[in-house]
Amino acid sequence: MRHLKKARKFHRETGQRKALMKSLATALILHDRIRTTEAKAKELRPSIEKMVSKARVKSLTTVRFIRKTLAAHVAQKLFDEIAPKYKERKGGYTRIIKLGQRRSDGSHMAQIEFI
Repeated sequence: MRHLKKARKFHRETGQRKALMKSLATALILHDRIRTTEAKAKELRPSIEKMVSKARVKSLTTVRFIRKTLAAHVAQKLFDEIAPKYKERKGGYTRIIKLGQRRSDGSHMAQIEFI
């Protein structure tokens, strides 16, 4: 039973799921917006927002935390370009826009982007 378990599994094993979230986070940071399924966008949002919140305060601890999950050039873009834009903002750095259903399999699509 899944009592009090909020994370989605996406029919993947743990390593595959972590790799999926890492690649989605990388794509969002590099391209500022991505188009994916609604469930994946909703699962990605909390982790991206935590990363941006930590990147706003650039310290050795936050650099190590973010470099643990992201590649060096992606973390550099997060620290240099994205985090300074949200220096005064207290939260809510991303927006999810619902796009309707995909024609091939009918899954609900969404676009997640930085505000």
